[in-house]
Amino acid sequence: MAEGDPGAPYTDASRARLEVAFAAYELADLARAAVPIGAHELSPDGTARSGGSALAEAARVLAAARRLFEAAAVFERVGGADWQLVGDTLGVSAQAARARFAVAEACFREGSDGARGEASWWRAYLAEEPLEAARDLDDWVLRHEDGAGALGTTPVSGGLVRRSDRSGG
Repeated sequence: MAEGDPGAPYTDASRARLEVAFAAYELADLARAAVPIGAHELSPDGTARSGGSALAEAARVLAAARRLFEAAAVFERVGGADWQLVGDTLGVSAQAARARFAVAEACFREGSDGARGEASWWRAYLAEEPLEAARDLDDWVLRHEDGAGALGTTPVSGGLVRRSDRSGG
């Protein structure tokens, strides 16, 4: 499905979709880490040995979910969705949607991280090595795939579109 010159960078929409994929990967890994209960975690009476640890872990998962939510909104905007569509999809006004996601969209379009310090390394990696970043996500998906190869060998990178001289953005 990739179009254009194989050496050309991905379109803005493909880069935005990679941001969604990374945020989903991050959320999934954080949530999965919260499932096991280590013998060292609980006191003999079943209470937490380290007060606040479960809540702190849940807060990290919630922050990752918010990053996924934000990345999805930016992806929709980069793909041409207006604020009314974003708001309608979320059950809020266009103005509320814009107030919630406009800074994230601007940061994406400028290539900056804004207040997203948690994943700043990802945006730099994506800018410098976009194919490698996509392949890293391919590997992650394939390690966690439930089906017998149903997703193919490039479940992330295979669907991305590259810029061509004709496409511009």
